[in-house]
Amino acid sequence: MYSAAATDPYGDNILIRQINTIPSPAEALQKLMYLPRMPKDVESIPFHVRTHYLMDILDLHVPPLIERSLLQSVDLMVRQGYRSRDPLRAETWAAVNGEKIHSPPLLPRALGAAVEGISGVGKTQGCLRSLHSLGPQTIVHETFPRVAGSLMQVIWLSVEIPPSGKAADFARSLMTAWDQATGGRRFGEWLAKDKIANGLRALDEWQQVASAHFLGILHLDEVQNLFNLSSLERRAQRKRGNQAPELAIVEDQVLRWLLSLTNTGQIPLLVSGTPDGIGALSKRLSTLERLTTCGFHAFQPISDPSQPDYFSSFISTLARYQYVAKPLAVDKDVEREIIDLTGGIQRVIIALWIAAHRVAYERNTDALEIQDFRKAATTWLAPLAPAIAALKSQDPRALSLYDDIMRLDSTFWVGFWSKMRSG
Repeated sequence: MYSAAATDPYGDNILIRQINTIPSPAEALQKLMYLPRMPKDVESIPFHVRTHYLMDILDLHVPPLIERSLLQSVDLMVRQGYRSRDPLRAETWAAVNGEKIHSPPLLPRALGAAVEGISGVGKTQGCLRSLHSLGPQTIVHETFPRVAGSLMQVIWLSVEIPPSGKAADFARSLMTAWDQATGGRRFGEWLAKDKIANGLRALDEWQQVASAHFLGILHLDEVQNLFNLSSLERRAQRKRGNQAPELAIVEDQVLRWLLSLTNTGQIPLLVSGTPDGIGALSKRLSTLERLTTCGFHAFQPISDPSQPDYFSSFISTLARYQYVAKPLAVDKDVEREIIDLTGGIQRVIIALWIAAHRVAYERNTDALEIQDFRKAATTWLAPLAPAIAALKSQDPRALSLYDDIMRLDSTFWVGFWSKMRSG
């Protein structure tokens, strides 16, 4: 009979000992799923109070199969990365100290994975949920090989690449995230400065600290920020079907540093971003295989015909969350209409679902109807209509014109959720 303990491929590696057990496919999906609780006797709750319960739908998460694969890739990268950095080996400490390694028994591996998708399809959520599935972000070892006293091991770190794409700003983001994760002020002196003068030096110091604390995996989100997007005017002039021009790198030293991180720093790298950003990163690094050693994961809108089971699962789960006395019967026609109104983008479907309830409440009728969704799409979500139309058309030129409307940090979403919560 199978025994997880008896067949552990990593033995008793101290760096892996406190990470959660290797999940089965079913366990991976279970870890990723989140279903918020519905209030009891919802019809007895006034509309203006019910609106606040309604916002719990934002926490709903039904993972697609690609997200399960991502979780398994993250788990694999962390364990494999620690396999070649066993602190009982002298070569591990030589690498940490920046010394030359002479024929180590386990050569460091360049472990990487990439996550691609337009904004709103859940790629960032998928990355973060996969990282959290590993267990605690940090582990304090009271005793540790070759260390006098305790050592804090950092399992994972997630950082959004700043909009400027510059090394100095990137280093500041990494240092800030590190101090927040560890609860310390290791980079307090750097962060106290108004401006980091030498971005590459700051990145190198961060890497040294991360290696010494055995960082298991680094997740870099919004990798398209490393590149300059061509102007809106230039994108508008492209003819239908023309290939998009390659994005221009902001600072070459950042990409060179990322290569060093995976090669000599032995820190597995997970990157996520839009299709143009992932494509540009692959071309500039001249090695797609380095970023996909542990998988390339493409997140799609759920209108993709290759995901019929996921679409039905997502909508049927969402249909349980109707904060009205008379719920809407969600049949195939309703499903198709929701897809048509949202382009199948998960975040927009959630937004439409919440907004439709608000429309129903404004009618002062305790029932949800399909016309509530139509009105919500033409009022609350009206600014998204051009982007959704472009997505449905699959016209590269149209998509390039409206890509930034869907960005996570856009003023539209800030204003939208602010209005949603003010019921």
